[in-house]
Amino acid sequence: MLTRRGFLAAAAVTPFAFGSVPSTIPTRMPLKILLDTDIGSDIDDAVALAYLLRKPDCSLLGVTTVTGDAVNRARLAKALCEAAGKSIPIFPGLETPLVIEQRQVYAAQAERLTGGTASFPKGQAIDFMRTTIRQNPGEVTLLAVGPFTNIATLFKLDPEIPHLLKELVIMGGKFSDYPTPWGPTEWNAIVDPHATAIVFSSGVPLRAFGLDVTWQLSMTPDQVTQKFKGDELLEIVLDWSRVWFQERELLHFHDPLAAAAIFNPDICKYKRGHVQVELEEAELLGVTHFQSSPDGGIRAAESVNADNFFQEYFSVFSSVDDSLIGRAF
Repeated sequence: MLTRRGFLAAAAVTPFAFGSVPSTIPTRMPLKILLDTDIGSDIDDAVALAYLLRKPDCSLLGVTTVTGDAVNRARLAKALCEAAGKSIPIFPGLETPLVIEQRQVYAAQAERLTGGTASFPKGQAIDFMRTTIRQNPGEVTLLAVGPFTNIATLFKLDPEIPHLLKELVIMGGKFSDYPTPWGPTEWNAIVDPHATAIVFSSGVPLRAFGLDVTWQLSMTPDQVTQKFKGDELLEIVLDWSRVWFQERELLHFHDPLAAAAIFNPDICKYKRGHVQVELEEAELLGVTHFQSSPDGGIRAAESVNADNFFQEYFSVFSSVDDSLIGRAF
């Protein structure tokens, strides 16, 4: 059985170099965000949540977790939220894919947590998302950075929800032939391929950040150690990253790119089109086939300005040494 650890036996890439870029102009009103995450597997979910908690323009309405070990994933999210001094509603979500067996059973980074266990509402994640979106029609951006079981279930339960969202922003899929170690596959999309198909066919306003683009943003362990100091949240993530780097050579900023582009969309260029999700070929379940079309409902990132991304990401951490922002990695 394919596991996430097997899937993410990452090949090294050369980190980008970047120089100084202008600061992002903050939005006037905070953006309402719901985060759906599989925090606790790849470290990049925690990296993204830290950014959202520090972003002044972000009104984080709640966090839901997805895939196996959802409660421990909720514990990780709660630890970061509490360290940020914020009381954010957190709900463990669905642990089992719609049709196939679960490939992502454990949240390995939970072993770094200290203290007692926390209690969370059971079986309420989907209702929480539904209620929050209906109470804020046209205002909520749903950021989904894990497998799409929760999102697909929400859309099937209430078919109006896709049309009540301001936008669905995802990290998932692959939309070009840019070389990555696993050919056309991407983890979030293949863990629950039937959920992926529901999401892409829902008609929701959707902006997608695929592996072909996010793979271009990375740091080595030494670079992470250098950069993730001086801010309490980043130092917590740095501690959790020790689990990740036991078997990995790089941290890729998959989910942080999707998060940062909500507030600074121009860090990427996009192409518009349609996406068909493979559900026939057993070896390719969940592969996303992109077809360009000017009237397509999917906006997929096709390139990223690494300089601008890293500037945007680290700009929210005021305690980080300013002399390190915008330097080569």
